[in-house]
Amino acid sequence: MAPIKLMLVDDHEIVRAGLRMMLEAEPDLEIVAEAESGEEALEKASIHLPDLIIMDVSLPGMDGPTATRTLRALYPDIPILALTIHEDERYFFQMLDAGAAGYLPKRGAPTDLVTAIHTVQQGNVYLYPSLATALVSDYLQRAESAGEEQRAYDELTPRQREVLILVAEGLSNPEIAERLQISAKTVARHRENIMTRLNLHSRTELIKYAIRKGLAQA
Repeated sequence: MAPIKLMLVDDHEIVRAGLRMMLEAEPDLEIVAEAESGEEALEKASIHLPDLIIMDVSLPGMDGPTATRTLRALYPDIPILALTIHEDERYFFQMLDAGAAGYLPKRGAPTDLVTAIHTVQQGNVYLYPSLATALVSDYLQRAESAGEEQRAYDELTPRQREVLILVAEGLSNPEIAERLQISAKTVARHRENIMTRLNLHSRTELIKYAIRKGLAQA
């Protein structure tokens, strides 16, 4: 079986040298390219077409998330594994959002990296245990927030929902009043109640909410 062709992207030469020495000791892994910046990674990827890219997060110029997003758009079949000193959840989610298929801190054991490479290469996702916990926590918080948002919407009256849609479509209070055959004062009161119920603070937020709910067009 042909070895897995890897490209290393890290701005520290000593880190790349250490990774090369460690990974090339594995019979089924081969380093075909190295890059020290996001821009160089794009250039080298087009030349060598690796099977998998190991990407640092902090890079000079084009950073890891931007490079990852660009590479995934150009080469959707090449998975990217983030390998970084950063264990901050902010970087973790940035890389996942950019399309990384795995995230491993550099403090992990060499065996963790080899396992991560094989896991990602097989089309699966690899997350370091402590970061997997953060992902589950974030999912649960999002689910709870979505549930609360839906409950708030369900509590709107049919008339309030009508007003919400018309406001999101750009109609003024007098125009809504004419459309619904009610007074502008009543429209204003409905609008205020809607904003309070949905915890919105401006017309812009209201419009974004309506688009997200599919009540208005972007």
